[in-house]
Amino acid sequence: MVGKKNIVFGFIYLALTAALGGVMILGYFDDRRAAENIVREKMSTLQQMAFDNYEIDLEPVKPLELAQANTEAILAFSSRNNTQKPINNIRSGPHTHGTAEGLLNIAVGILLLYLAVPIWFKQMISWMFITGTLLHSGMLTLVMGLGQSWASVMLNGPPGAIGRGLILIGLVLVGIAAAIGLRTSQVTD
Repeated sequence: MVGKKNIVFGFIYLALTAALGGVMILGYFDDRRAAENIVREKMSTLQQMAFDNYEIDLEPVKPLELAQANTEAILAFSSRNNTQKPINNIRSGPHTHGTAEGLLNIAVGILLLYLAVPIWFKQMISWMFITGTLLHSGMLTLVMGLGQSWASVMLNGPPGAIGRGLILIGLVLVGIAAAIGLRTSQVTD
């Protein structure tokens, strides 16, 4: 049952990345909430001007005052968008890749149970996916989600490239193995 370790690893890794996704973005919500409050304040000022027919104390709003209010609202929107970027980076980086690679390990593990190919070939494919996942999305989680700068050197260096490469090569090899030895019932190793 060569694929069993990939199935177990995949489910544990999937649960871990799902749980860590929420934890990784928690530190950014105070800044996001503060920026959102400033946007509401600036937009409220503009809405009040429009509601009052662009008058303040029965005097027409001066073009400079209106331009300043518009500029402040635009800058507040920009600031809010900038506070959202780290949250989006975590969601689209380590969280998404970890989830996808966890599911990929589960799928490959199930497929390995139905492949009639040499056991060393199945073991190689199995370990390629586990190692590739840890070197790719594992490093992404350490860098982007948990702020471990040392992992950035590994992610952007040979280990990161090896991780991505192992997953891609593993996909090709599991495709070849499926073409050669895919069976309709589980194979006994």
